[in-house]
Amino acid sequence: MDRVIDIAARFGLTLQIVKTAFAAALSWFVATTVLDSDYPYFAAVAAILTVQVTVADSVDKASQRIIGIIGGVLVSMLLGHWFNVGAVSIFLIILVGMSLAKALRLNPQVISQVAISSLLVLAFGQAREGYAVERIIETILGSGIAVLINALIVPQNAVPDVERSILTYSALSAQTLTSLAAILDDLGVSRKTGRSEVDALIKEAQDCRKTLSLAEQSLKYNPLLTHKRVRLGQLTETILQLESITIQIRGIRRSLADMQVSEHFQPGLPNVAQLKRAMEATARCIAAYGLLGVQGSADNLTALQEAIRLAQAEQARCLDSLHTITSLTTLRDTGSILTDLGRIISETQPHPTASANATAA
Repeated sequence: MDRVIDIAARFGLTLQIVKTAFAAALSWFVATTVLDSDYPYFAAVAAILTVQVTVADSVDKASQRIIGIIGGVLVSMLLGHWFNVGAVSIFLIILVGMSLAKALRLNPQVISQVAISSLLVLAFGQAREGYAVERIIETILGSGIAVLINALIVPQNAVPDVERSILTYSALSAQTLTSLAAILDDLGVSRKTGRSEVDALIKEAQDCRKTLSLAEQSLKYNPLLTHKRVRLGQLTETILQLESITIQIRGIRRSLADMQVSEHFQPGLPNVAQLKRAMEATARCIAAYGLLGVQGSADNLTALQEAIRLAQAEQARCLDSLHTITSLTTLRDTGSILTDLGRIISETQPHPTASANATAA
Protein backbone atom coordinates (compact mmCIF):
# COMPACT_ATOMS: atom_id res chain seq x y z
CA MET A 1 0.00 0.00 0.00
CA ASP A 2 2.78 2.41 0.92
CA ARG A 3 4.52 1.69 -2.38
CA VAL A 4 1.37 2.50 -4.36
CA ILE A 5 0.98 5.75 -2.43
CA ASP A 6 4.61 6.72 -3.13
CA ILE A 7 4.28 6.02 -6.85
CA ALA A 8 1.06 8.01 -7.12
CA ALA A 9 2.63 10.91 -5.21
CA ARG A 10 5.33 11.22 -7.86
CA PHE A 11 2.62 12.16 -10.35
CA GLY A 12 1.06 14.68 -7.97
CA LEU A 13 -1.71 12.34 -6.83
CA THR A 14 -1.14 12.55 -3.09
CA LEU A 15 -3.28 10.81 -0.50
CA GLN A 16 -4.55 14.13 0.82
CA ILE A 17 -5.76 15.12 -2.66
CA VAL A 18 -7.63 11.82 -3.04
CA LYS A 19 -9.19 12.25 0.42
CA THR A 20 -10.22 15.80 -0.42
CA ALA A 21 -11.88 14.78 -3.69
CA PHE A 22 -13.67 11.86 -2.04
CA ALA A 23 -14.83 14.00 0.90
CA ALA A 24 -16.24 16.65 -1.46
CA ALA A 25 -18.04 14.07 -3.62
CA LEU A 26 -19.49 12.23 -0.62
CA SER A 27 -20.63 15.49 0.99
CA TRP A 28 -22.39 16.49 -2.24
CA PHE A 29 -24.06 13.08 -2.48
CA VAL A 30 -25.30 13.10 1.13
CA ALA A 31 -26.50 16.71 0.88
CA THR A 32 -28.53 16.03 -2.27
CA THR A 33 -29.92 12.59 -1.41
CA VAL A 34 -30.43 12.77 2.35
CA LEU A 35 -31.01 16.48 2.95
CA ASP A 36 -32.49 17.23 -0.48
CA SER A 37 -30.45 20.41 -0.42
CA ASP A 38 -30.71 23.08 -3.11
CA TYR A 39 -27.19 24.29 -2.26
CA PRO A 40 -25.08 21.09 -1.92
CA TYR A 41 -21.94 22.93 -2.98
CA PHE A 42 -21.67 24.46 0.50
CA ALA A 43 -21.20 20.98 1.96
CA ALA A 44 -18.61 20.14 -0.71
CA VAL A 45 -16.73 23.39 -0.12
CA ALA A 46 -16.67 22.75 3.62
CA ALA A 47 -15.24 19.27 3.01
CA ILE A 48 -12.54 20.61 0.67
CA LEU A 49 -11.43 23.22 3.19
CA THR A 50 -11.53 20.84 6.14
CA VAL A 51 -9.32 17.98 4.89
CA GLN A 52 -5.84 18.64 6.30
CA VAL A 53 -2.66 16.62 6.83
CA THR A 54 -3.63 15.39 10.31
CA VAL A 55 -6.99 14.61 11.89
CA ALA A 56 -6.30 17.18 14.61
CA ASP A 57 -5.77 19.87 11.98
CA SER A 58 -9.00 18.82 10.28
CA VAL A 59 -10.93 19.07 13.55
CA ASP A 60 -9.43 22.49 14.17
CA LYS A 61 -10.27 23.65 10.64
CA ALA A 62 -13.83 22.30 10.90
CA SER A 63 -14.46 24.01 14.23
CA GLN A 64 -13.14 27.32 12.90
CA ARG A 65 -15.35 27.11 9.83
CA ILE A 66 -18.48 26.18 11.79
CA ILE A 67 -17.94 28.94 14.36
CA GLY A 68 -17.35 31.44 11.57
CA ILE A 69 -20.48 30.41 9.69
CA ILE A 70 -22.68 30.55 12.78
CA GLY A 71 -21.27 33.97 13.61
CA GLY A 72 -21.87 35.24 10.09
CA VAL A 73 -25.40 33.90 10.01
CA LEU A 74 -26.24 35.52 13.34
CA VAL A 75 -24.90 38.90 12.19
CA SER A 76 -26.87 38.75 8.96
CA MET A 77 -30.06 37.62 10.69
CA LEU A 78 -29.79 40.41 13.25
CA LEU A 79 -28.95 43.19 10.80
CA GLY A 80 -30.04 41.91 7.41
CA HIS A 81 -33.74 42.63 7.80
CA TRP A 82 -32.93 46.33 8.16
CA PHE A 83 -31.18 46.53 4.80
CA ASN A 84 -31.62 45.55 1.19
CA VAL A 85 -28.67 44.00 -0.63
CA GLY A 86 -26.35 46.73 -1.79
CA ALA A 87 -22.89 48.21 -1.41
CA VAL A 88 -23.73 50.06 1.80
CA SER A 89 -25.42 47.08 3.50
CA ILE A 90 -22.58 44.75 2.51
CA PHE A 91 -20.06 47.21 3.93
CA LEU A 92 -21.91 47.59 7.23
CA ILE A 93 -22.64 43.89 7.82
CA ILE A 94 -19.09 42.78 7.02
CA LEU A 95 -17.68 45.63 9.12
CA VAL A 96 -19.82 44.72 12.13
CA GLY A 97 -19.28 40.97 11.77
CA MET A 98 -15.50 41.11 11.46
CA SER A 99 -15.23 43.72 14.22
CA LEU A 100 -17.21 41.57 16.66
CA ALA A 101 -15.12 38.49 15.78
CA LYS A 102 -11.94 40.49 16.26
CA ALA A 103 -13.16 41.88 19.59
CA LEU A 104 -13.85 38.31 20.76
CA ARG A 105 -10.23 37.41 19.83
CA LEU A 106 -11.30 34.71 17.41
CA ASN A 107 -8.89 33.03 14.99
CA PRO A 108 -8.13 35.11 11.84
CA GLN A 109 -9.63 32.33 9.71
CA VAL A 110 -12.83 32.50 11.76
CA ILE A 111 -12.97 36.26 11.21
CA SER A 112 -12.77 35.80 7.44
CA GLN A 113 -15.42 33.08 7.57
CA VAL A 114 -17.76 35.40 9.48
CA ALA A 115 -17.42 37.95 6.69
CA ILE A 116 -18.07 35.40 3.92
CA SER A 117 -21.07 33.91 5.69
CA SER A 118 -22.54 37.34 6.42
CA LEU A 119 -22.27 38.26 2.74
CA LEU A 120 -23.81 35.04 1.42
CA VAL A 121 -26.69 35.02 3.89
CA LEU A 122 -27.42 38.67 3.14
CA ALA A 123 -27.33 38.03 -0.60
CA PHE A 124 -29.33 34.80 -0.75
CA GLY A 125 -31.14 34.55 2.58
CA GLN A 126 -33.72 37.16 1.73
CA ALA A 127 -34.74 35.27 -1.42
CA ARG A 128 -35.07 31.86 0.27
CA GLU A 129 -36.55 31.12 3.65
CA GLY A 130 -34.42 28.82 5.77
CA TYR A 131 -31.29 29.48 3.74
CA ALA A 132 -29.20 30.43 6.79
CA VAL A 133 -30.07 27.26 8.71
CA GLU A 134 -29.43 25.10 5.63
CA ARG A 135 -26.03 26.67 5.21
CA ILE A 136 -25.05 25.83 8.78
CA ILE A 137 -26.31 22.24 8.44
CA GLU A 138 -24.52 21.69 5.12
CA THR A 139 -21.27 23.10 6.49
CA ILE A 140 -21.44 20.84 9.55
CA LEU A 141 -22.20 17.91 7.25
CA GLY A 142 -19.28 18.59 4.92
CA SER A 143 -16.86 19.26 7.76
CA GLY A 144 -17.93 16.13 9.64
CA ILE A 145 -17.54 13.92 6.59
CA ALA A 146 -14.09 15.37 5.91
CA VAL A 147 -12.94 14.66 9.47
CA LEU A 148 -14.23 11.07 9.34
CA ILE A 149 -12.59 10.36 5.98
CA ASN A 150 -9.30 11.80 7.19
CA ALA A 151 -9.44 9.67 10.34
CA LEU A 152 -10.62 6.38 8.81
CA ILE A 153 -8.92 6.20 5.40
CA VAL A 154 -5.17 5.57 5.66
CA PRO A 155 -4.65 7.97 8.59
CA GLN A 156 -1.28 9.67 8.74
CA ASN A 157 1.24 7.95 11.00
CA ALA A 158 4.20 10.21 11.76
CA VAL A 159 5.85 7.79 14.22
CA PRO A 160 8.37 6.56 11.58
CA ASP A 161 9.39 10.19 11.02
CA VAL A 162 10.15 10.49 14.74
CA GLU A 163 12.23 7.31 14.63
CA ARG A 164 14.29 8.63 11.72
CA SER A 165 14.72 11.95 13.49
CA ILE A 166 15.99 10.20 16.64
CA LEU A 167 18.56 8.23 14.66
CA THR A 168 19.81 11.44 13.05
CA TYR A 169 19.82 13.29 16.36
CA SER A 170 21.70 10.59 18.28
CA ALA A 171 24.22 10.09 15.48
CA LEU A 172 24.91 13.83 15.34
CA SER A 173 25.22 13.97 19.14
CA ALA A 174 27.85 11.23 19.03
CA GLN A 175 29.62 12.92 16.13
CA THR A 176 29.63 16.26 17.94
CA LEU A 177 31.16 14.79 21.10
CA THR A 178 33.79 13.02 18.98
CA SER A 179 34.66 16.28 17.21
CA LEU A 180 35.00 17.98 20.61
CA ALA A 181 37.37 15.21 21.66
CA ALA A 182 39.52 15.96 18.60
CA ILE A 183 39.91 19.56 19.80
CA LEU A 184 42.04 18.23 22.68
CA ASP A 185 44.81 17.50 20.17
CA ASP A 186 44.93 21.15 19.12
CA LEU A 187 44.30 22.94 22.41
CA GLY A 188 46.78 25.76 22.80
CA VAL A 189 47.58 25.57 19.07
CA SER A 190 44.36 26.35 17.17
CA ARG A 191 41.44 28.47 18.28
CA LYS A 192 38.71 25.91 17.61
CA THR A 193 36.08 25.75 20.33
CA GLY A 194 33.44 23.51 18.71
CA ARG A 195 30.77 26.23 18.75
CA SER A 196 29.60 25.59 15.17
CA GLU A 197 29.27 21.85 15.80
CA VAL A 198 27.27 22.39 19.00
CA ASP A 199 25.06 25.00 17.30
CA ALA A 200 24.26 22.45 14.59
CA LEU A 201 23.38 19.92 17.30
CA ILE A 202 21.04 22.40 19.01
CA LYS A 203 19.27 23.00 15.69
CA GLU A 204 18.89 19.25 15.19
CA ALA A 205 17.40 18.98 18.68
CA GLN A 206 14.83 21.63 17.76
CA ASP A 207 14.00 19.83 14.49
CA CYS A 208 13.55 16.55 16.37
CA ARG A 209 11.20 18.23 18.82
CA LYS A 210 9.14 19.67 15.94
CA THR A 211 8.88 16.21 14.38
CA LEU A 212 7.65 14.85 17.71
CA SER A 213 5.01 17.60 17.96
CA LEU A 214 3.74 16.77 14.47
CA ALA A 215 3.53 13.09 15.38
CA GLU A 216 1.54 13.91 18.52
CA GLN A 217 -0.83 15.95 16.35
CA SER A 218 -1.19 13.09 13.86
CA LEU A 219 -2.37 10.72 16.62
CA LYS A 220 -4.82 13.17 18.16
CA TYR A 221 -8.49 12.33 17.46
CA ASN A 222 -7.27 9.32 15.46
CA PRO A 223 -9.01 6.12 16.68
CA LEU A 224 -7.18 3.82 14.27
CA LEU A 225 -3.74 4.78 15.58
CA THR A 226 -4.45 4.67 19.32
CA HIS A 227 -1.99 1.79 19.76
CA LYS A 228 0.78 4.00 18.35
CA ARG A 229 0.55 6.36 21.33
CA VAL A 230 2.39 3.89 23.57
CA ARG A 231 5.21 3.72 21.04
CA LEU A 232 5.28 7.50 20.73
CA GLY A 233 5.55 7.76 24.51
CA GLN A 234 8.66 5.54 24.42
CA LEU A 235 10.20 7.65 21.67
CA THR A 236 9.41 10.80 23.65
CA GLU A 237 11.42 9.43 26.56
CA THR A 238 14.37 8.81 24.23
CA ILE A 239 14.20 12.37 22.90
CA LEU A 240 14.10 13.80 26.42
CA GLN A 241 17.24 11.84 27.29
CA LEU A 242 18.99 13.02 24.14
CA GLU A 243 18.07 16.61 24.99
CA SER A 244 19.68 16.14 28.40
CA ILE A 245 22.76 14.73 26.69
CA THR A 246 22.87 17.83 24.48
CA ILE A 247 23.01 19.98 27.61
CA GLN A 248 26.01 17.97 28.86
CA ILE A 249 27.75 18.30 25.48
CA ARG A 250 27.27 22.07 25.62
CA GLY A 251 28.88 22.04 29.06
CA ILE A 252 31.84 20.06 27.72
CA ARG A 253 32.30 22.58 24.91
CA ARG A 254 32.41 25.44 27.41
CA SER A 255 35.03 23.62 29.49
CA LEU A 256 37.15 23.04 26.39
CA ALA A 257 36.82 26.73 25.53
CA ASP A 258 38.12 27.59 29.00
CA MET A 259 41.06 25.24 28.51
CA GLN A 260 41.75 26.89 25.16
CA VAL A 261 42.47 30.24 26.80
CA SER A 262 44.12 28.84 29.92
CA GLU A 263 47.77 29.71 30.36
CA HIS A 264 48.36 26.61 32.49
CA PHE A 265 47.00 23.95 30.12
CA GLN A 266 49.69 21.54 28.93
CA PRO A 267 48.74 19.68 25.72
CA GLY A 268 50.27 16.28 25.07
CA LEU A 269 50.18 15.02 28.63
CA PRO A 270 48.96 11.43 29.19
CA ASN A 271 45.84 12.63 30.99
CA VAL A 272 44.84 14.62 27.88
CA ALA A 273 45.06 11.54 25.65
CA GLN A 274 43.09 9.54 28.19
CA LEU A 275 40.41 12.24 28.38
CA LYS A 276 40.07 12.09 24.61
CA ARG A 277 39.59 8.32 24.73
CA ALA A 278 36.95 8.71 27.44
CA MET A 279 35.05 11.24 25.32
CA GLU A 280 35.18 9.04 22.22
CA ALA A 281 34.00 6.00 24.17
CA THR A 282 31.12 8.01 25.64
CA ALA A 283 30.17 9.20 22.15
CA ARG A 284 29.71 5.60 21.08
CA CYS A 285 27.25 5.15 23.96
CA ILE A 286 25.10 7.96 22.58
CA ALA A 287 24.90 6.42 19.12
CA ALA A 288 24.09 3.00 20.59
CA TYR A 289 21.42 4.52 22.84
CA GLY A 290 19.66 6.16 19.90
CA LEU A 291 19.73 2.94 17.91
CA LEU A 292 18.25 0.95 20.80
CA GLY A 293 15.52 3.56 21.29
CA VAL A 294 14.39 3.07 17.69
CA GLN A 295 15.19 -0.60 17.17
CA GLY A 296 14.78 -2.42 20.48
CA SER A 297 16.57 -5.65 19.60
CA ALA A 298 18.59 -7.86 21.92
CA ASP A 299 21.72 -7.21 19.83
CA ASN A 300 21.31 -3.44 20.15
CA LEU A 301 20.77 -3.77 23.90
CA THR A 302 23.95 -5.82 24.23
CA ALA A 303 25.86 -3.31 22.11
CA LEU A 304 24.74 -0.42 24.32
CA GLN A 305 25.60 -2.26 27.54
CA GLU A 306 29.07 -3.08 26.19
CA ALA A 307 29.61 0.53 25.05
CA ILE A 308 28.63 1.78 28.51
CA ARG A 309 30.99 -0.68 30.18
CA LEU A 310 33.93 0.45 28.02
CA ALA A 311 33.13 4.12 28.50
CA GLN A 312 32.94 3.75 32.27
CA ALA A 313 36.34 1.99 32.21
CA GLU A 314 37.88 4.82 30.16
CA GLN A 315 36.41 7.44 32.49
CA ALA A 316 37.78 5.56 35.51
CA ARG A 317 41.26 5.55 33.96
CA CYS A 318 40.90 9.26 33.35
CA LEU A 319 40.08 9.81 37.00
CA ASP A 320 43.17 7.84 37.98
CA SER A 321 45.34 10.15 35.86
CA LEU A 322 44.11 13.35 37.46
CA HIS A 323 46.99 13.30 39.92
CA THR A 324 49.36 14.20 37.07
CA ILE A 325 47.65 17.58 36.62
CA THR A 326 49.45 20.33 38.49
CA SER A 327 47.28 23.29 37.47
CA LEU A 328 44.19 23.81 39.59
CA THR A 329 42.45 25.55 36.66
CA THR A 330 43.08 22.61 34.34
CA LEU A 331 42.05 20.18 37.08
CA ARG A 332 38.79 22.06 37.51
CA ASP A 333 38.01 22.05 33.76
CA THR A 334 38.97 18.39 33.37
CA GLY A 335 36.82 17.45 36.35
CA SER A 336 33.90 19.38 34.83
CA ILE A 337 34.25 17.44 31.57
CA LEU A 338 34.38 14.12 33.43
CA THR A 339 31.28 15.08 35.40
CA ASP A 340 29.41 15.80 32.17
CA LEU A 341 30.64 12.51 30.66
CA GLY A 342 29.39 10.66 33.71
CA ARG A 343 25.97 12.28 33.34
CA ILE A 344 25.85 11.27 29.71
CA ILE A 345 26.48 7.67 30.74
CA SER A 346 23.59 7.95 33.19
CA GLU A 347 21.32 9.32 30.45
CA THR A 348 22.19 6.47 28.08
CA GLN A 349 21.32 3.72 30.53
CA PRO A 350 18.68 1.57 28.80
CA HIS A 351 15.15 2.29 29.96
CA PRO A 352 13.47 -0.71 31.65
CA THR A 353 10.79 -0.71 28.93
CA ALA A 354 13.41 -0.76 26.18
CA SER A 355 15.27 -3.56 27.93
CA ALA A 356 12.08 -5.60 28.28
CA ASN A 357 11.18 -5.07 24.62
CA ALA A 358 14.68 -6.00 23.50
CA THR A 359 14.64 -9.14 25.63
CA ALA A 360 11.25 -10.10 24.24
CA ALA A 361 12.48 -9.53 20.69
